[in-house]
Amino acid sequence: MIRVDKNGFVYQTKFRLWESRASVRNAPRRVLEEDARSGKLFFPPELVPVLDHPLVKARGDAAARELLLQRLNVYLDFTADLEQSAVNPVAQLISRRRIGFPLPERMIEDAYKICADESWHALFSDDLQRQLAAVTGTRPVLPVEPQFLARLRAIEAEAPREIAGLPKLFFTIVSETLISSILSGIPSDRRVVGAVRELVADHAQDEGRHHAFFSDVFRRVWPELSPREKRLVGPLLAEFVFAFLEPDYPALLRMVESVGLTEAEAREAVGETHPPAVVAAGIREATSSTLRLFGAHDVFADPATAEVFVAHGLLDPSGEVQSE
Repeated sequence: MIRVDKNGFVYQTKFRLWESRASVRNAPRRVLEEDARSGKLFFPPELVPVLDHPLVKARGDAAARELLLQRLNVYLDFTADLEQSAVNPVAQLISRRRIGFPLPERMIEDAYKICADESWHALFSDDLQRQLAAVTGTRPVLPVEPQFLARLRAIEAEAPREIAGLPKLFFTIVSETLISSILSGIPSDRRVVGAVRELVADHAQDEGRHHAFFSDVFRRVWPELSPREKRLVGPLLAEFVFAFLEPDYPALLRMVESVGLTEAEAREAVGETHPPAVVAAGIREATSSTLRLFGAHDVFADPATAEVFVAHGLLDPSGEVQSE
């Protein structure tokens, strides 16, 4: 029997075939093979704009290949941290009925499955990163932590105590409902090393279910917030979009410096290949489904929230979702 709560929420699970479809239950370990040494790409060049800068081009093909390898390392490191440090803590609280909101029992069960999925995603990301180091003989060039973690901590520290716990919950909702160009594009890109394509395809298939689940978490939880809680959380949602999708500039700078550019040259190359208007356009494209979810629940009815989304270029001044 389908149960409808007082706000009209209905949960329809996307995990009925999880045992036969989840990558943690069915996908093999993805192993780097000879194509990792055959000249195939580690990462699509179109997703690494700094490759087109003259200062980087002057370093030659070897530097370009190194940057693609390091961009893959940054992605794998980001994925492991996202799953282990942000998503799984929230999924675990949901699974143990400690999220602060009553949820249908089927959602509780599905949260356990998400915990298993996300732990597997972190494991296979770290595993492939170790394989890359062994096959290429090149150590990963990584920041101390991904940029999004520092931003999330700062937002949590600055948030009023009355919404303690909500920033991490809503950051997870945002991150799990956005559409990544990496997940959507790499699996079909035959230029890319096979193990990388297969690993990203495994991840993308699982994340389709997670997207639906966390969209439903939002639909269930947002109406339960008080008007004041909505006013406090609403503006943070735009900050979370940018924390998750904005390029990790410290990581990019380290990568570019690793192929021989000075700090000043790296800043010039990264800055000139990531103009704010182009970055904002990419973020808007990836955010469209999440913005529709927010709009359907009157998130932008609060003037302060709408103002922050307009300032970030996610809404136009009339309150409509920006489109390209």
